Amino acid sequence: MERRLALVTKDDAQVNRLLEQPGIGPVTAWTIRAEIGRFDRFNNGKQLARFCGLSPRNASSGQRQADAGLIKAGNAMLRATLIEAAWRLIRCDERWRTLALSMKARGKPACVIAAAIANRWVRSLYYEMRTLGQATAA
Repeated sequence: MERRLALVTKDDAQVNRLLEQPGIGPVTAWTIRAEIGRFDRFNNGKQLARFCGLSPRNASSGQRQADAGLIKAGNAMLRATLIEAAWRLIRCDERWRTLALSMKARGKPACVIAAAIANRWVRSLYYEMRTLGQATAA
């Protein structure tokens, strides 16, 4: 199956760009490509993160301010794939490792750190991939 997917996507600009990202391998790139499709169909990175189920859910009421984990919407497999990718990004990329360490120093739990890294990475990835989609459409 992996050989077939590699053959089918060898000329796919989005898959190739995803594979250039630190910590992103073929299976993760194929999953992101299959589940998201075209990045330029979203208006901004925040919309994409919400589609992926990586936006924080708010449970505030009155004077009480609280977070309640991630939103329940979105593709569960895509969310899990992106959170796993976040763990690899923390290990492979200095930018994300620095952010993770600063969040850990502030007392954030590991699961919150991974979700926050995934959210921010997808949002930054949106801008890189959107311009790629516009270039291939032209």
